[in-house]
Amino acid sequence: MQEVGDVLHKAKSGRLIIRLTRKIEPGSILLDSKGRNAAKIIELIGPVTRPYASAAPASDRAGIGKDGRKVFLG
Repeated sequence: MQEVGDVLHKAKSGRLIIRLTRKIEPGSILLDSKGRNAAKIIELIGPVTRPYASAAPASDRAGIGKDGRKVFLG
């Protein structure tokens, strides 16, 4: 697994806002630190050099929506 970013917060829409540390494509599936499906990237926003991602959480029970959680690409 490769770390791709940190969860900044959960938006009012229910999506997760993630600060990315490397380039990934919309539609990519993100994993939590235990390798479980955590979210799917919906869109990229912000500067090209270090974008943010808006992601739909896989489940409300996953706990990935907490600030500062690392997300990974499998």
